[in-house]
Amino acid sequence: MSFPWARQYEPQNGFMKWMDEKLPLPRFVYNAVGAGYPVPRNLNYMWNFGVLAGFFLMLQIVTGIILAMHYAANAEVAFGTTEHIMRDVNWGWLMRYAHANGASFFFIVIYLHIFRGFYFSSYKAPREMIWLLGVVIFLLMMATAFMGYVLPWGQMSFWGAKVITGLFGAIPLVGEPLQVWLLGGFAPDNAALNRFFSLHYLLPFVIVAVVILHIWALHIPGSSNPTGVEVKQESDTVPFHPYYTAKDGFGLGVVLIAYFAMVFFLPNYLGHPDNYIEANPLSTPAHIVPEWYFWPFYAILRAFTADFFFIPAKLMGVLAMFAAILVWFFLPWLDKSPVRSGHYRPTFKKFFWFGLIPAMAVLFWCGGAPAEEPYVMLSQIATAYYFLHFLVILPIVSSVEKTKPLPNSITEAVLGSDN
Repeated sequence: MSFPWARQYEPQNGFMKWMDEKLPLPRFVYNAVGAGYPVPRNLNYMWNFGVLAGFFLMLQIVTGIILAMHYAANAEVAFGTTEHIMRDVNWGWLMRYAHANGASFFFIVIYLHIFRGFYFSSYKAPREMIWLLGVVIFLLMMATAFMGYVLPWGQMSFWGAKVITGLFGAIPLVGEPLQVWLLGGFAPDNAALNRFFSLHYLLPFVIVAVVILHIWALHIPGSSNPTGVEVKQESDTVPFHPYYTAKDGFGLGVVLIAYFAMVFFLPNYLGHPDNYIEANPLSTPAHIVPEWYFWPFYAILRAFTADFFFIPAKLMGVLAMFAAILVWFFLPWLDKSPVRSGHYRPTFKKFFWFGLIPAMAVLFWCGGAPAEEPYVMLSQIATAYYFLHFLVILPIVSSVEKTKPLPNSITEAVLGSDN
């Protein structure tokens, strides 16, 4: 984003001048996250989640590299090396708990980031590419988290891998060969564990690359804001530093208090006790359940219990599970409203708060519950509404609703029309 009033980088000494000529990295940082990057003056704490997500991504990479130094991707010893990290490696317990709970907090801030985007229509022009890259990041996160969940090689790790990779077997013609190719055999074993470990180690760096593209795309149109009104004058913006570095720093401090409370006092609260039992292919757990951040999509998968004409129920569930995320790619074109912010869209706001949010809450709840009634029926109702919201309700509402008048500028929204 280029504004004539943006502050220009001025090297302060001879070394920085030389560096600016040879490798202008300080200038890049200054223009990307410093005083040279003007942002809307009315951003609230809902705009902290991008920075929080970046922090937890780096935390996952650092702790993951340390854990990889002591882990062996071998089905015979994987569970033992995990216990070795917990019991014998200096501060190993802290690294593992930080990594496991860091994944949960990473998904918490990402889900909040996504639903903030839903409410404030952050996917609308000119920010479509930012949104599309964000969905790609989420898909990569899901793949990385699934492979990481397999690595401890506990009961839930093994059977989770068997169930999820078994979904590919539902694909006609190529399903069975694809499943065998993914596992390197007919069941999760050494080959699968090595593949998952390699990809789990690699994919975070792919995520970093896509995040760089995501931020690059963000800097072209600039940040969105709660009003949805574009920047029109210098008084609409403030420099990112020090105003939002301080605000993001405060938000990060609050989140870290909750994070370290979880790491030190409730480290296993979000995990499953069966994963502290070594994997046994001959003993199926009574209730196979993935990590909590997969629950809504797992509920959608299990919502299909009967064949649909010539399409088997299992295949319908797999297609619906992937479609639940893929539909986000089309939001910039499904939502036709010229108004971005949900604050000025009264009908949209009602469907969002009293339709989509409860539906997602039900899917989260049912995804972690046993595959029995009434959870299956509730999953089916919530799944139906989920797709109805994005494919039918949102396009219709965005075309016919009467929106509230927008402020003339961000400054007017903040200070009033008399300023």
